[in-house]
Amino acid sequence: MALTSLQNVKSRYRLTGIALRVLLTSMFWLSGLSKLLSFHDAIEEMQHFGLSPAAPIAALVIGVSLVGSLLVIGGRYVSLGALMLAVFTMSTIPVAHDFWNMTGLNAVMEKYAVWEHLTVIGAFLLVALHSIREIKKS
Repeated sequence: MALTSLQNVKSRYRLTGIALRVLLTSMFWLSGLSKLLSFHDAIEEMQHFGLSPAAPIAALVIGVSLVGSLLVIGGRYVSLGALMLAVFTMSTIPVAHDFWNMTGLNAVMEKYAVWEHLTVIGAFLLVALHSIREIKKS
């Protein structure tokens, strides 16, 4: 009976971990799927931010978003996926959220977006660190 209870706890812990990793990565896999399903819009988004060549960069963004998410969600190579998404998120700040080049409300809103991005980056670095520690334990 005690063994069954322990197995139930481990199973719930595992499922909770998966659900939390799906939630943590949701902005990336949702965006990646959206861009994949509407690649023309993804190209236009890259052009909007002055990125060229737009199509290969859009494909790279989709790849990093989806592969990084899958690595984190899948539970294997979690640290690699988390680092991919952290670096990607950091790289979007000077490209899409350059509040220091703006004035007024636009600058304020983009500054808040940068703070949110830094929070996401911190979460992924924490996930990567935790994953590395778990690997070293086993």
